Amino acid sequence: MGIPAWVWFVIAAVALVAGLLLLAVDRTREGSRNRERMRWSDLRGWQFVEEDERLVRQWSGGALGYFRAETAVNVVVGSTFTADGRRPVFVFDIEADGQIPAVVVAVRCNRVHPVLVELWLASVPFQRADMPELLGPVGQRYAFADDPEGARAVITQELVDAADALGGDVGVAWLENEWVLASVAPQAGPSRLERLLRDLGEIADIVDPFDEEYDAGATRHWQPGQSEQPGLSTPPPAGPRQ
Repeated sequence: MGIPAWVWFVIAAVALVAGLLLLAVDRTREGSRNRERMRWSDLRGWQFVEEDERLVRQWSGGALGYFRAETAVNVVVGSTFTADGRRPVFVFDIEADGQIPAVVVAVRCNRVHPVLVELWLASVPFQRADMPELLGPVGQRYAFADDPEGARAVITQELVDAADALGGDVGVAWLENEWVLASVAPQAGPSRLERLLRDLGEIADIVDPFDEEYDAGATRHWQPGQSEQPGLSTPPPAGPRQ
């Protein structure tokens, strides 16, 4: 004896209601994030933009490359003070395939850096098709760069210590063009984003002195394969790969 038609109708109706409820929850969560980000922007005297498709095209590395970001939403534009003066900043949610997988915080440096450097936690699945070259473990993270030689002038013990202090919820921090960026979980609130802005401001102060003409003798630089150099540590347990 087959299942009566009305049973299938009830199942379909329940599935429809469940789907609508999930959609409503997602929209409520997004609306809450939007309002919270807007209030935070107003309190700081910064600008707020609901969506900006062009912003994410400024970068291709780190979380933006990994998640294949399509647009930036809930964008905050402002500036913050660091030891080296005021720096422009961006805070925005990545949107990809209709989802928000991460929040990105970006702080501008005073010059364009010639090398892309990514510092990924070992516990996150960081592999992607266009991944830069693996340099090795530095502190609690793995370093990747599109120019290993150029990266040596950037990855110092001071930078490694600052990256380690970012926290376990920051999957990746990276240096690209004239910006230092980091991604954090999408539920991060204003207080967490404020701390991350300060931390990235400190990193911007650290990396600004380095360029192609920087005196290599002025500081001890990390060298791949030389564990006695500052910044290099015992490799952390490898995280899952994709």
